[in-house]
Amino acid sequence: MTIHAQALLFDNDGTLVSSLESVQRCWTRWAVEYGITAEEFGRIELHGRPAVEIAADLLPAHVVPEAVARIEDLEVEDVPNGGAIPLPGTLDLLGALPADRWAVVTSATRRLAEARLAAAGILPKTLVAADDITRGKPDPEPYLLAARALGVDPAHCVVFEDAPAGLQAGRAAGMTTVALATTHQAHELTADLVVGDLSALSVLVTDAGMEISAHS
Repeated sequence: MTIHAQALLFDNDGTLVSSLESVQRCWTRWAVEYGITAEEFGRIELHGRPAVEIAADLLPAHVVPEAVARIEDLEVEDVPNGGAIPLPGTLDLLGALPADRWAVVTSATRRLAEARLAAAGILPKTLVAADDITRGKPDPEPYLLAARALGVDPAHCVVFEDAPAGLQAGRAAGMTTVALATTHQAHELTADLVVGDLSALSVLVTDAGMEISAHS
């Protein structure tokens, strides 16, 4: 299968870098600090959603701003402890792409995203973070914003995601979706193409755009 594209849009955590252990460490500590029970915490979908939405699900509105600032501090402080490790294939794939043809679209804040990306050796020219949007994934807004920043029609963009919410956002934006089974089972992911991780893909850059193919 070959997918043709003008721009490639990558989620970060679970797609480009592995931060799952850091996320669990920091959010577990955060939940204890804010008196949230394990049962309450277990009912919330953490992955691929902005921190402000998660905090709003768990805490009274007046506590949310302070709680969001606290989780950001915890996660940024945890980056040097292995909080952001490039996933297989990430650096090779990004290294083959023209800088103005790809973007990172993350539910993390810009400060946290930049810390994790820098730790992993990834420096995107275009980054859409939680600070830039009013509605997070599964709403299409983050991906539509990235397409606009790159000057590319959404129909010619490909979204790379590991989380159902992100894939839903990509589909809602009218984009082709590629799912990576890094944090979820393949059968839990709905996409145009499902692969294990980015090492399963190769990209050919041509004058007409980019051709993405999966290794058999």
